[in-house]
Amino acid sequence: MSRKEHHVVPNSNGGWDVVKPGAQRVSVHTETKREAINQGRTISQNQQSEFIIHNKNGRISGADSHGNDPFPPRG
Repeated sequence: MSRKEHHVVPNSNGGWDVVKPGAQRVSVHTETKREAINQGRTISQNQQSEFIIHNKNGRISGADSHGNDPFPPRG
């Protein structure tokens, strides 16, 4: 079973998208990265998925686990 994920990625035509891998359309398109992160985090929490944030160059700048984390922190 593959894990559920949502990504914040730059859109080639400007702005930022929240995308789910394998989906044919973006979940959300916003003008700013901050808006995409806020809306994407809400979607990820509701769907209990991994939330991955990318920079403009495509590198991962952050991630949150809102689902069943297979490696939870100790304590």
